[in-house]
Amino acid sequence: MNRVIYQHGLVIGKFYPPHRGHEYLIRTAARHAACVTVAVLGSSVESLPMPLRVQWLRETVQDLPNVRIVAELDDVAVDYHNPAIWDAHIAIMRQALAQADRQYGAARPVDAVFTSEPYGDELARRFAASHICLDQPRVLHPVSGTAVRGSPIARWLHLPEPVRAGLALRVVVVGAESTGTTTLSRDLAQALQARGGIWSRTEWVGEFGREYSANLLAVARASNPHCRPEQLDWHSEDFVAIALEQCRREQQAARSGGPVLVCDTDALATHIWHERYMAQANAAVARIAAAMPPRALYLLTSHAGVPFEDDGLRDGEHLRPWMTARFREVLAAQTVPWLELEGDRPARCHKALAAIDSLLAQAWQFALPLEARQQGN
Repeated sequence: MNRVIYQHGLVIGKFYPPHRGHEYLIRTAARHAACVTVAVLGSSVESLPMPLRVQWLRETVQDLPNVRIVAELDDVAVDYHNPAIWDAHIAIMRQALAQADRQYGAARPVDAVFTSEPYGDELARRFAASHICLDQPRVLHPVSGTAVRGSPIARWLHLPEPVRAGLALRVVVVGAESTGTTTLSRDLAQALQARGGIWSRTEWVGEFGREYSANLLAVARASNPHCRPEQLDWHSEDFVAIALEQCRREQQAARSGGPVLVCDTDALATHIWHERYMAQANAAVARIAAAMPPRALYLLTSHAGVPFEDDGLRDGEHLRPWMTARFREVLAAQTVPWLELEGDRPARCHKALAAIDSLLAQAWQFALPLEARQQGN
């Protein structure tokens, strides 16, 4: 049944960051209006870039073709009792509508405003539109931007999947062959899951390169049953494929997982593996690594004191010192914090968990929005 009543619905907000309540507003508007414009009105004092908020929102409602999402800077003070300030905000909203017309094509005049706020009546009056007030007491979606900024972990399940993927702290375990990267990454994920609650959703992203290597060896042995790992014919294209699939799996896990995502390698490590097998760097793999979402922490598993175990896929015991040194060099040259881990299995996990907890204590430091700064004055 067609429930479209209005020609053009308007949804405004800071979306700092977007949450399920915002999504509910947008989806409801899209059900009842032929066209919906979502105006992301952030201020220059906020620490979350507006293009990123737009990106998250577009991905969240990408199934809604009648929704237009744009951003405009709004540094005007907030005072719902001041007509001049209202005029200034409305002017910025009209700029957003004009921008949406340029990007998406001209729309009919706004005839409906969808909010969950008391100011919605005045906002609708100024557009000569109807006000559809949805879930103002926050019963359906007990969440707000203020609550999310105060504790993203406590409101994690109130975040759309793209926002979770954007905010998740990605902890990446890297190291040479047979240095315990997979063991440590699994131990970390299990230790976090054991904390219960939202931590039970902690995801672990396995190393696709290992799967890829096993597949290549299986294919080679179909014609040569005695083929050894060192006899495989590697090409740069293999590493590009590995890096892309590793990133895809990581992003998929970040969307559904908890506040920390544990990754057994990433595209940066794949670039080093390309050097190991091809004796040179690769620009395509480097570009994939440079485009990865932000890393929170790298953990390097040292080869020192770790016996080499030949599991049928490994052939680089003699290269472990070089690879460990190369990882140190690359990690030291970038800006993400990193920690080299030595010792036995429990000691490594304990040190890694302590580093993660230290990260969590400082994570997600959102700057105060403009109205909160005004109230502070």
